[in-house]
Amino acid sequence: MKNILIVEDEPLLLNVLSKKLKSEGFKVKSVENGLEGLEKLEKEQFDLILLDVVMPEMDGITMLKKVRSSSHNSEIPVIMISNLEDPVIIAQAISLNSFDYLVKSDWSLSEIVSKIKERTDT
Repeated sequence: MKNILIVEDEPLLLNVLSKKLKSEGFKVKSVENGLEGLEKLEKEQFDLILLDVVMPEMDGITMLKKVRSSSHNSEIPVIMISNLEDPVIIAQAISLNSFDYLVKSDWSLSEIVSKIKERTDT
């Protein structure tokens, strides 16, 4: 069973994503900001991170930089999700080796799940 970490500060979206992924056979842990996400990564191994960009405490780009600089987490696939379509932020995410950058309003829940399955080979 693939283990997914969701880092998302919108409670409704976090809940919906968690339930959907669990129903699809994934093991899911969720946190509300990048700082909590890094703490989870220290304690547990994940097969993929679904990472929001704009969050309190620590934003997704900062968390991604820290993940990529970590020796034991640097290769984890990361899918960025955001409402931002800012080309500068998208370029930053790509330069930090995120696998995808999904604008929330452009993707349905089932499409996000399909993208996660594609990236975890399930």
